[in-house]
Amino acid sequence: MKIALVSPYSMHKPGGVAEHVAHLRDEFRRLGHTVKVMAPRGPRGGLEVSEDEYGIGRTITIPGNGSKMRLTFDVTLYADVKAIMRREQFDIVHLHEPLMPVLPYMVLLNSSSVNVATFHAYSPSQPWYNAFKPYMSFVLGRIDARIAVSPPAKDFINRYFEGDYQVIPNGIDVEAYGPHVEPFPWASDGCKRILFVGRFEEPRKGFKYLLRAMPMVRQQFPDARLIVLGAGEPDKFEGLMERLGITGVEFKGFVSHADKARYYASCDVACVPSTGNESFGYVVVEPMAAGKPVVASNIAGYASVMTSGKNGVLVEPRNPQALALALVRVLADSDMQQRLGATGLVDAQQYAWPRVAARVLEVYREATARAGKASWRQEFR
Repeated sequence: MKIALVSPYSMHKPGGVAEHVAHLRDEFRRLGHTVKVMAPRGPRGGLEVSEDEYGIGRTITIPGNGSKMRLTFDVTLYADVKAIMRREQFDIVHLHEPLMPVLPYMVLLNSSSVNVATFHAYSPSQPWYNAFKPYMSFVLGRIDARIAVSPPAKDFINRYFEGDYQVIPNGIDVEAYGPHVEPFPWASDGCKRILFVGRFEEPRKGFKYLLRAMPMVRQQFPDARLIVLGAGEPDKFEGLMERLGITGVEFKGFVSHADKARYYASCDVACVPSTGNESFGYVVVEPMAAGKPVVASNIAGYASVMTSGKNGVLVEPRNPQALALALVRVLADSDMQQRLGATGLVDAQQYAWPRVAARVLEVYREATARAGKASWRQEFR
């Protein structure tokens, strides 16, 4: 089959949607399908054409859903998008976050293919959807199948645009993690280590609450260390750390996927203290796949993946005391660590990318059948 994967976000900056699209691309190609990615080009703008990707429009960074979004608003490339769609004649056009401006709209309005949409976001509310609901409803009328990455994401989008949404989760590279990964040499020094992974500068990641929890953790484990992976400026937290006497924090910056797996293997527990607006959470499933216990905020996106006491521990968001108590409890109980880690390792297998991609292909097959494209059905068998 010939598949277009359309992202409203740049593929050249870290982000959950970009990673999702990239992994689907790789899995589909491995299965023999032809895949083209359509996404904003980047700061330079214009149209960039390569064998595997169409880069369309200059990106502008705007705040959104507690994070930063890199979108294109370049409607001057509408004619180029129209020409691309006519020339390529895709069998499937799979749009991710189809209601984000403006590339998904330009693609969808020029698509004569079977159109599938995946909705990734979760938020308590979205005024934008209310304001533009008539037009968005018109656009969504061109969608043949709808996917949400989690029950919270499904509930969120269904609140504004009712329809039949299948829940297919994000995936992770489960084979990259696990007991076979070699820890770093320093992991054998006997110190307890807590791992945080993510864009720690973003308020919704809740990093400041983990920092506030660390003095309480170190009261019980004086040598405990907090390892922080991810892009950002540690200097922004110097004042808080000096004022509260927070020590034992190591900022490692952005690391490769291979090194990230080694950090998971080298630490005792992962902590994910996000405050909300998370529909799923790679940083919850990755430590599970590594066989490590997870302490996370009890928010909708994480509670849809974790069961507290079974494959991790969920605590009240924005509560440093609750975080500290849970971390100390896990660090002090080796049997609990092993039990939570072992269960998480098993549960994480359902998020392996080959399984996720197979489910997405099944949605393609069903949408194709409903659209009456019977001649394509053999492609899915």
